[in-house]
Amino acid sequence: MSSKSNNDRHLIEQAMSINPINDSVAGFVASQHIHKLSLQFDIQLLRDALDECLSRQGYLGNMQDQGFAALPLTQRPGQQQWTANDLSGRFWTRGDDRYVEEPRENLVAEDQFSEFNPAFAGTYFEQVMAELKAHFPIGRTRVLSKPMYNCNSWHRDPEPRLHIPIITNPGALFIVNHHVTHLPADGSVYFTDTRAYHTALNGGETNRVHLVAALAYDQITE
Repeated sequence: MSSKSNNDRHLIEQAMSINPINDSVAGFVASQHIHKLSLQFDIQLLRDALDECLSRQGYLGNMQDQGFAALPLTQRPGQQQWTANDLSGRFWTRGDDRYVEEPRENLVAEDQFSEFNPAFAGTYFEQVMAELKAHFPIGRTRVLSKPMYNCNSWHRDPEPRLHIPIITNPGALFIVNHHVTHLPADGSVYFTDTRAYHTALNGGETNRVHLVAALAYDQITE
């Protein structure tokens, strides 16, 4: 047996002598691209607001082929209709075995989405948006529902995002560059630097629903 084969066998034997850690994966682990903020909201009021909003209006653009359906909480002043591009927006991806990065869809000016959607006036989401806007420049804000056993594309966005998990499960994971973590739905707010390559996946047995607010700082344009 060659020395390389011996090294491989030794490596595997060492790995098999240690039981994998299984508990910590159900919690949040920060990285340079994803942080838990000090802001906190009431998780039950968030879930009540979701139910109330869905009783008024269903998800728009049920883009199951793209892995999500959206409920827009902010809009351009006076906006009446949302295009698929409004609900998704520009991103860049390396989509095939050429490994070439290419843009998808058109750039959306986040700072234009300055008005809370009047369809959801009076809900707890309106209070949440007011609180977020008191601290940050907020652009498009959507409630995004991801079905079970589903994954987004591996891509980067023009701007970072805030995530507030509303409904989740331990199999719902967020990956930025080489870091993967779970975001518990406990009212916490998470900064995600989605200018880096990232994806969201739902490997659990229930839908995963997040409030996602784009941060309207200077955007990447190319």
